[in-house]
Amino acid sequence: MGLPWKWRTDPVPPPERRLSAAGPRRRNSIELCALNSAQAHSRMACIVKKICVIAVGAFLAFGLAARAEVVSGVSIVVNEDVITRGEIMDKVAPRMQMLYSMYASDEQRFEAEKRKVYDQQVEELVERKLILHEFTMGGFMTNVLESFIDDQIKKNIQRDYYGDRARLIKTLQAQGMTYEMYRRQERENFIVNYMGYQNVDAPKKILISPLKIEQFYKDHQDAFKVDDQVKVRMIVINQPPDGSPGEAKKTADEILTKINSGVPFAEMASVYTSGSKRSEGGERGWVERSYFKSELAQVAFSLKAGQHSGVIELPEACYILLVEDVRPAHIKSLAESRDDIERTLKTRERDRLHKQWIERLRVKSFVQYY
Repeated sequence: MGLPWKWRTDPVPPPERRLSAAGPRRRNSIELCALNSAQAHSRMACIVKKICVIAVGAFLAFGLAARAEVVSGVSIVVNEDVITRGEIMDKVAPRMQMLYSMYASDEQRFEAEKRKVYDQQVEELVERKLILHEFTMGGFMTNVLESFIDDQIKKNIQRDYYGDRARLIKTLQAQGMTYEMYRRQERENFIVNYMGYQNVDAPKKILISPLKIEQFYKDHQDAFKVDDQVKVRMIVINQPPDGSPGEAKKTADEILTKINSGVPFAEMASVYTSGSKRSEGGERGWVERSYFKSELAQVAFSLKAGQHSGVIELPEACYILLVEDVRPAHIKSLAESRDDIERTLKTRERDRLHKQWIERLRVKSFVQYY
């Protein structure tokens, strides 16, 4: 990832970070008050000030009841920043309808899944605050960053809003956002992505050796078992919604007659088959029984290499299959599996590095859950 500017200023070490609660990270506020360092008192004063500003603003706008609601709405403090319950629910809400549709008949399961989503969103918000704090405290330059973000937003407007800034503003208003909120979000997204690249995703940090790939292959043989497969081409003639009964069958019979007379199957498929595989001559590659509907699977796995079926008529369409090759159940070779194994190991290593990085940030930060 090329960097658009020199990130660090003079090599002045960042300010000393205060001690953080690790593990469950729920330090009692009385214990916190007992800390006698000037830094701890300064931090808490800043946090209390922010919370009070939120409360006073709410009081002026909505009265005493709203003030109480906003104060109780503070859910988490991360260093000098607060995360409100409202912010958490904004992240959780889009998932709730989907969860309800899946588990409406099982209240206990619904509540359990809802809790998982809630906890996941909480941790993602905390991680984001930790990363942004690390960027701020790390001595990174910001003057060129601001210019870069402005340029990026211009590109976004050109790409997504036909170059019309007013269209962007109107869209943001419909979403309950201001331009300043949008810009801050873009800025934070860039910082989080950049810091993640530097600490987790940089190629030099994720190296998977051939020895690791081979060992994984030996240790997970069951994962590379493959059922019986056929390499197949397929012609699909859909039954027209407003067509007469048997219309698709008539067309399929005509196609089959031409195939039987020697016209290549792929050529007929490239002209007549429905769907996205027309340009590929109906080729589906190597597939297992689970790929097909049961009626088609029965036919496909009864054919020998080089044989084609007759017309298979189902309510929605007529099918003609050509089996180009047959492959019995087997264990995929290391050569076939190498790319998949490497992707799996990279994902695991990326997760490990990410977890390790976030834990380092937690250790030197203050996180308080309410």
